[in-house]
Amino acid sequence: MRQLLVVIGLTVWSACSPAGPTARLNQEFVLAPGETARITGADVSIRFVGVQGDSRCPADAICIQGGDAVVRIEVLSSTAGGRAYDLHTGNMRPAVHEDLAIALVELTPYPFSSRPTQPGDYRATLRVTR
Repeated sequence: MRQLLVVIGLTVWSACSPAGPTARLNQEFVLAPGETARITGADVSIRFVGVQGDSRCPADAICIQGGDAVVRIEVLSSTAGGRAYDLHTGNMRPAVHEDLAIALVELTPYPFSSRPTQPGDYRATLRVTR
């Protein structure tokens, strides 16, 4: 019964999420907020929910600390269900989901003090490894 619910949830979630790329393990891929990527060979999908906060030092400023941006992702698999993770630019530590490591490689655009970044402008480059 649980597996059936997970399959139904995966189907609904995939249908409601904007189509995104299909990526392989160890391959970098880029997602916009709301996009979902299917990871072949890993039986998971990863959705970039959005940036929860961006306190990175603007490129045109001088700061004492580099700051941090928090990237929220959701991972859905048929064996472990769905789970949300926060990835930080400040430490770039990957999230561990089952036997997979999901790493934030880059978050663009980099902030400038003269122009605010709109939530839909962000792009997260991610990589999934075993």
